Amino acid sequence: MALLETTPERGAAAGASLPRLVESVCFALIVSHVVFLAASYVNGTWLVAPDGTGVASDFVNVWAAGRLTLADHAAAAYDWTIHKAAEESALGHPFDGYFSWNYPPPFLFVAAALSLMPYTIAYVVWVFGTFPVYVAAIRAIIGDRVGYLLAAAFPAVLANFFVGQNGFFSAGLVGGALFFIKRRPLLAGILLGLLTYKPHLGLLFPIALAAGGHWRVFLTAGVVAAAMAAASLAAFGGESWYAFIANIGHASHDFLANGGADFSKLQTAFGLIRTLGGSETLAWTVQAAMALTAAGAIAMLWRSRAADEIKAAALGTGAMLATPYLFTYDLAVLAVPLAFLIRHGRACGFMTHELAGIGMACLLVAIFLFLKFPVGFAAVLVVAALIARRALAPQ
Repeated sequence: MALLETTPERGAAAGASLPRLVESVCFALIVSHVVFLAASYVNGTWLVAPDGTGVASDFVNVWAAGRLTLADHAAAAYDWTIHKAAEESALGHPFDGYFSWNYPPPFLFVAAALSLMPYTIAYVVWVFGTFPVYVAAIRAIIGDRVGYLLAAAFPAVLANFFVGQNGFFSAGLVGGALFFIKRRPLLAGILLGLLTYKPHLGLLFPIALAAGGHWRVFLTAGVVAAAMAAASLAAFGGESWYAFIANIGHASHDFLANGGADFSKLQTAFGLIRTLGGSETLAWTVQAAMALTAAGAIAMLWRSRAADEIKAAALGTGAMLATPYLFTYDLAVLAVPLAFLIRHGRACGFMTHELAGIGMACLLVAIFLFLKFPVGFAAVLVVAALIARRALAPQ
């Protein structure tokens, strides 16, 4: 059975190109992304409403926080009442719901820079400016121009463009850091330091770096994170940090206890349990078990002699399994472990049904656009299973 499972698929031997069908599907997905966004813009459901005002989307929380920061009220970005009023002012009309600002103060530098531009222009600059960062990371990992095609076709791309979120930026930082850990450790550390703008995505990185003995990366990341914190403290004052820390409990209670953003949007074990009607205690128990399992697996794998691609893929996937707070746009990060699997498969030959598994993960991400259920969590589990299969296979 072991020999059967590790035999490369016919037509997918070491060094082989991806099947033409895969490239054709990717091209079709890219076209569908463009058509969907263009149609949404024409219909007034993306960027600009029919009356010329802005369409309410996640990006408004960034722009509003930036405007408050420029007005010397950075701490007010964490005040939900004041921030909501700033969001409505940005769009030019009231709207139901609220897009809260939950990021650490260093990210206010980015928000302030973007808010120097009109809202719609800032939105376009943000998503189209961070998209190449993401694409470049996936291209570098795969090591071939087909990486451009695969990156642009990944279904989570559409979610990020449509709501103006930061998945491209997160994926670029995670992918770049994992790619450069051995090649350029100082650069990898800088990228990980920047990732602290979204600290829950970096929970397992210290474990992996310590287990693998990558102390230059570890220390550089710490220095960068500390420098960013100090810069934000100097620029925005201690009030911004007090407000951020106080807001953590508020945001956690609203999103994780009350389902303020809809539990089905959380692509995690926690979100799945709550969507199915499970209690908060059960959800936290399962999520904690998931995080501990992922942490233990990462520690063992990064101390082993497993291929670097498998270690990197495992860490990228484990980072998503460990956090209870992961939305569809965050699934852009899943393209990173998939890229490492594809890189390894092209170099060593794909295992039986491995490409089908990768395709299934992508399909599950795409399904969420039509089925509001944590199917993205299932996609992460599929990728985790593919990685475990590779890691446990005889060398």
